[in-house]
Amino acid sequence: MPVTALRAFGFAEPPRAADARQPATPVAALLRGFSIEAVEPGASEIEGLASALPPGTSVFLPAVTARTRALTVEAAVRLRARGLEPVPHLAARDVTSHAALEDELSRLARWAGVRRAVVIGGERSEVAGPFACALDLIESGLLQRCGIAEIGVAGYPEGHPRLAPLVLERALAACLEAAEQTGLRAGIVTRFSFDAAAIVRFVRRLRDRGFENPVRIGLAGPAGLGMLLLQARRCGVQASVQGLVGPSGLLKGSLAVSAPDRIVDDLARLCSDGALGQVAVHFRSFGGAVAAARWAAAAARGA
Repeated sequence: MPVTALRAFGFAEPPRAADARQPATPVAALLRGFSIEAVEPGASEIEGLASALPPGTSVFLPAVTARTRALTVEAAVRLRARGLEPVPHLAARDVTSHAALEDELSRLARWAGVRRAVVIGGERSEVAGPFACALDLIESGLLQRCGIAEIGVAGYPEGHPRLAPLVLERALAACLEAAEQTGLRAGIVTRFSFDAAAIVRFVRRLRDRGFENPVRIGLAGPAGLGMLLLQARRCGVQASVQGLVGPSGLLKGSLAVSAPDRIVDDLARLCSDGALGQVAVHFRSFGGAVAAARWAAAAARGA
């Protein structure tokens, strides 16, 4: 991997002044440069994010099939105006034409200063246009022509409910190699997990195969246990659900709220020696983006 790959996808932020005065704790080091997901954020939610998050924090805008892309552009513009970094998802299977994608990317770049995006295949069962997978988008050249310099591609520490592990590994390798060949810096954004050991094994496999790209580890922000279990079943991460329950293996109540304290502590310990390379945390917002932002910002400060 070229040296530029090591600084890709939001990992080039310099340490804050406070960090330079005293050594960071393992949790603070892990959470430096964390990112947040916001699904369809309106004006009031964006104001809440701006109040909770450090300036320049990356806010990911997931691809929602039912949402018009104009709303993504609007949200990106609002986030940029409030000093945050918008990072839209581009779902290959949702793109209806080359012209439609070029129009959206041009508006994102011109109006919101977007230079980074997450490129995924998408959940649509039928392909809407010329792109069947993330690799097709990367190889098209449209991203680069429209100002995108860095991309994130999907990683699956616990596998995928419909795809075999070998298929996932080959797809990830192909996307990373295509990004390098076409001049895009690339990082990996993982599907959320509740299993620190599974995440660490996934990153170690990447490093053993020679991929030194930065990895953003997907975690669930604070949310109700019922919602987390629903999302775990939908996304195929049932194997790590034990991380949501008590020692007895029984939930204490579906209305209880779970925060990611335990997995963040575990990851901070496992990543503290630097052997896993560049890793950061990306919080999914099943319990609301502002709640996740407040929790993450407080944890990064040592609360």
